[in-house]
Amino acid sequence: MNSEAKAEDSLPPPPGPPPHELKPTHPMSSPSSSLSSSSSSSSDLIPNLPNDVALQCIARVPRYRHPHLSLVSKSWRSVLSSAVFFSTRTLLNCTEHSLYIIVRVNCDLKWFVVNQKPRIIVPLPSNPFPAIGSAFAAIQSKIFVLGGTVNDVASPAVQIFDCRFGRWKLGPRMRVGREFAAAGVIGRKIYVLGGCLADNWAKSANWAEVFDPAAERWTAVESPAEVREKWMHASAVVEEKIYAMADRGGVVFAPGTAEWGGVSTKLDLGWRGRACVVDGVLYCYDYLGKIRGFDVKEEMWKELKGLEKGLPKFLCGATMANVGGSLVVLWESKGNGKEMGISCAEITIQKLSDGSLCGSILWSDVILSVPAGSAIVHCLAVDV
Repeated sequence: MNSEAKAEDSLPPPPGPPPHELKPTHPMSSPSSSLSSSSSSSSDLIPNLPNDVALQCIARVPRYRHPHLSLVSKSWRSVLSSAVFFSTRTLLNCTEHSLYIIVRVNCDLKWFVVNQKPRIIVPLPSNPFPAIGSAFAAIQSKIFVLGGTVNDVASPAVQIFDCRFGRWKLGPRMRVGREFAAAGVIGRKIYVLGGCLADNWAKSANWAEVFDPAAERWTAVESPAEVREKWMHASAVVEEKIYAMADRGGVVFAPGTAEWGGVSTKLDLGWRGRACVVDGVLYCYDYLGKIRGFDVKEEMWKELKGLEKGLPKFLCGATMANVGGSLVVLWESKGNGKEMGISCAEITIQKLSDGSLCGSILWSDVILSVPAGSAIVHCLAVDV
């Protein structure tokens, strides 16, 4: 793993403008279907092949090879940095599952991506305006960083990272500043709950809001006063409903019916820390050192068995994500004193005939070394 990472570090930078460049906000429209608009050269991409066919050939190449492809010619480099190229990868079902990791190192946020096949970790440009307590959401190939505290003030800022091109831009600001809010994606819209004290009309009316990327607009979502907690500790989307854990209990919101409610006592008592959903089951890591899954239909927590020998007894700073249908778990591991490790395991899950949950570890390794005292902030999966 480490040797692969070193090899990747020596590759030329990905195609496109400088990664830290902030772009002005514009609608997230569909990419052009014309190849000619994405290439700066009228010559054939591949001799004796129509450019549309050549594009399909290039789009099938694994993403970790793209820096090498960009060296072939200016026209290839131009194609690799075009929206039509990534649209073609999607149409051909050639997108790849990648895990994006955010680590706090001293006062900075460091971003990394773990490509699955082959397993390579690559550093990414950090968000230009790091904050404490931001919420995160992903729609298609974009990661949204929502609010957070900047100089002890909750911010309404939205920062967007385009995973295709490795670039940041600012998005439309939320209606109110938020810190430690809950966020979830349903129907390609981002819903954000809480993270603000409902102590005036504006914050009460906008305690929940929704972002429509097509319209690039935030809209207030009506919420009952009894659910308006300030801080949310964790959130997840299960069966088109957003579940969010607050200081006292938690809330459930179903955008389809605009219904609000509280989480069940069983879910409240068992949900500890960050969670993710795989095949409709919500997983989290509990205080007893176990990964457990909660089935909202059965209203029952179940231990994910089969991991006893493959994982450490306790996983410090554990967080997890659904990466292509697998449960991927990250945790902070011991280092040599000056450094610490970020470890990762990929787990496949099977629901047995008796309803129990059984996990199988596909791989487990230390994927990253960071200065001692660093902490995992978040992780999420994106297909690119």
